[in-house]
Amino acid sequence: MTKPIIGISTCYEQQGMFNYHQTGEKYITAVINAIDGFPILIPALADKLDSDQLLATVDGIMLTGSYSNVEPHNYNGNDSKPNTKHDPRRDATILPLITDAVDAGIPLLAICRGFQEMNVAFNGTLHQEIHEVDGKEDHREDASLDLDGQYEFSHSVSIAENGILSHITDNKEEMVNSVHWQGVDELGEGLNIEAVSPDGLIEAASVSDAKNFALGVQWHPEWKVMDIPFYKAIFEAFGSACKETR
Repeated sequence: MTKPIIGISTCYEQQGMFNYHQTGEKYITAVINAIDGFPILIPALADKLDSDQLLATVDGIMLTGSYSNVEPHNYNGNDSKPNTKHDPRRDATILPLITDAVDAGIPLLAICRGFQEMNVAFNGTLHQEIHEVDGKEDHREDASLDLDGQYEFSHSVSIAENGILSHITDNKEEMVNSVHWQGVDELGEGLNIEAVSPDGLIEAASVSDAKNFALGVQWHPEWKVMDIPFYKAIFEAFGSACKETR
């Protein structure tokens, strides 16, 4: 059997005088190390992406985190604050691809921005600044720390019963990192809550009627995935579904 092919979302960025379709190396290495997958990058082509051919090629899709935010017009939100970083090419590429992938039975793992995209794709809404919402904690990383400090465990999440995560771990709570400022407000249609933070923020969800694995998490399980059993178990469950699809 050949390795499962995992499509990884990219961000559309200008560097110097040229535009790039790029993603973080940590996502690529997580696919290689945790599930022995063959990663390919999905260019942010918007409506020029042939999703049918892509879905006929890949055995799974992973949506990555990003420094950009989903543009609020995609969920009828208020305008973003000035100088908020957006990536409309990624929005236009990934939002329709999510529902296409789920409908086609292609396994999906959505991380951080990817989880927010998943929620929006299913008609959910987002908090643009969680730390400004009454009753919510500050979920941003401490920028004064090094990477290890920023991605260290930040808070626990309560695991919902009878969900994907409850079959991955026997623990009712798990510790996760927290490096985000947007988050789920109203949960998307047909999504099930998988995990919640102590302040009530939805930290993970799955697609209730998906034909295959379809999970989104707000934290970053790709970080040191081989060292943290809970993170590794998430990738292994995703990888198993991709290998079966292969």
